[in-house]
Amino acid sequence: MGKIPKAPEVDEGLHSIANMPGLDDETRTRLAALIDEGWQIWEKFDLEVRSQDFHPFVAADYEKVLRALLPLRAPGQRFLEWGSATGVITIMADMLGFEAYGIELDASLVEIARGLAARHGSKATFVAGSFLPNSYRWRPRGGGDARIGTIGTGDSAYPELGRALDDFDVVYGYPWTGEEPMMQDLMRTFGARDARLLLHGGSLGLRVFRGGRLMA
Repeated sequence: MGKIPKAPEVDEGLHSIANMPGLDDETRTRLAALIDEGWQIWEKFDLEVRSQDFHPFVAADYEKVLRALLPLRAPGQRFLEWGSATGVITIMADMLGFEAYGIELDASLVEIARGLAARHGSKATFVAGSFLPNSYRWRPRGGGDARIGTIGTGDSAYPELGRALDDFDVVYGYPWTGEEPMMQDLMRTFGARDARLLLHGGSLGLRVFRGGRLMA
């Protein structure tokens, strides 16, 4: 991953959202308020938690993810975030019309996400657990490093969601360095054939894949 992000100036964030096509004024206002609070939560978390000990949660570029989600909207689409942390991106997806779900291993962050959703009138669903199905085993091609890095281990969250990975049309993840191959393999193994995988992290930035191939 790159540098630890800092919150943009509020006016800058609002201007960025204002220039995004396909959003009505009410949705723009809701998204701007969500993103603003999301950055406040991140700064507090960084100060009180990350400054004391390592934690894998790093805030994404929320406006950039929002821009990537806009053209993927369609009636009845389901969205899943792997490692949903404070829930900002999953809630954004809900505001855009997705049936949105987030899986997060840290139960304390799940509670933060649920509170954020409630304050912003979102129906996004959050569950605590691993986004790895119980039967999944990461076996790198060529017998490379099979460690799963910051992803961690725990009971799979899909049973609590009542849905399997291949029920989702759009899946979003923020891999740390070296974790992307496992996420790609997980999607190939358990994801729906036509689902889109958004990966946001590292020097390559945010990219969208379908069927394992990078979309233009």
